[in-house]
Amino acid sequence: MGRIYIDCREFPSEMNCTVAIAADNERELVDAAVQHAVAVHGHHDTPEFRSEIAKAIHKGNPPASRAA
Repeated sequence: MGRIYIDCREFPSEMNCTVAIAADNERELVDAAVQHAVAVHGHHDTPEFRSEIAKAIHKGNPPASRAA
């Protein structure tokens, strides 16, 4: 499959989170992203939330900076 990632910079938040998480498989990536979202952003770990997280996955590595 290759490297995949989720980038918090794509989601507006009061804290302007700059975390990007990368992994080699979807399950590992979703687990890590959900842990981050629950611990830092106050989300709840539900099947629906995990599905939304999975939709935000990109192939490759996160960019060094976010395009304006």
